[in-house]
Amino acid sequence: MQQRALGPFTVSAIGLGCMNFCHAYGSPVSEAQTERVLLASLDAGITHFDTATLYGFGQSELLLGKYLMPHRKRFTLASKCGIHAVTGPDGKKVRAIDGRPATLRQNCEDSLKRLNTDVIDLYYLHRWDKAVPIEESVGALGDLVKAGKIRAVGLSEVSAATLRKAHAEFPISAVQSEYSLWTRNPEIAVLQACAELGVALVAFSPVARGFLTSAPPDIATFDVTDFRKNMPRFAPETYATNCKLLAPFTKVAQEAGCTPAQLAIAWLLHKAPHILPIPGTTSVEHALENAAAVEKVLTPETLAACEALINSQTVQGNRYPVQARSEVDTEEIPGT
Repeated sequence: MQQRALGPFTVSAIGLGCMNFCHAYGSPVSEAQTERVLLASLDAGITHFDTATLYGFGQSELLLGKYLMPHRKRFTLASKCGIHAVTGPDGKKVRAIDGRPATLRQNCEDSLKRLNTDVIDLYYLHRWDKAVPIEESVGALGDLVKAGKIRAVGLSEVSAATLRKAHAEFPISAVQSEYSLWTRNPEIAVLQACAELGVALVAFSPVARGFLTSAPPDIATFDVTDFRKNMPRFAPETYATNCKLLAPFTKVAQEAGCTPAQLAIAWLLHKAPHILPIPGTTSVEHALENAAAVEKVLTPETLAACEALINSQTVQGNRYPVQARSEVDTEEIPGT
């Protein structure tokens, strides 16, 4: 497996996002299946595993703590704080963004217990709580580094300006942003800012939430808990338009000797050496398929064909509904 720098760590160029096991895309998969995917990924050379307090309200961290931690020396562990569960008026758990230093310290202690480890390698602020200056939140994470609770600090879904302010407070090792052929917002400013500051850009949803694959999602089968159900790009009329892009994209993939998912991931790897994709999956077959994208060498003509087909002008719909867009701090391409 090709290696890339993730802050002070050297990890596999392709990582594994661990949200899918129990969060956002419908019903959780079994623990046995989660274990199979985690261990198959590790055996395939994946050494970068990414989770969060939010995912399953701690369940993803518990699963990694149970099944991955016996192999702790073989991988780099990333998790996130700043979004956690609180009890709503109806007694159900709901998500809350809270970047206060005391909350982040407690998030970390809770994550360490769930993950069954004494240190988290890379710890992200999952969302910037705009009620708290970014310097305060990042300063608290810096204190966790000094205390030996975490080894490096990251940010998720922030603008270039916020990254620079945070980096001046405490060195930022990575910025995690949605980045794929159909979400190009990091290209506005964050990608360049990361390059200038020596910060890794960790690209989540590199296959466009399952869209750029051999089996794109059937929106009619979405579970009520699948958050794509409320995403504008997956609304029936919009999705029908977007699906017209798939046949020509699949043809480009076939000509390049790739599956569509491999082409989408390999495109990111070719964009810049500081980009690290973290596709998520609940399938061993897909995990191995995604990992094999590191071997694909794309010609300039193939890269150009991808970008001409799938881009901010050809993809219809915003990436998030209105409320979710207000929670991020990223530069956004108008109309996306």
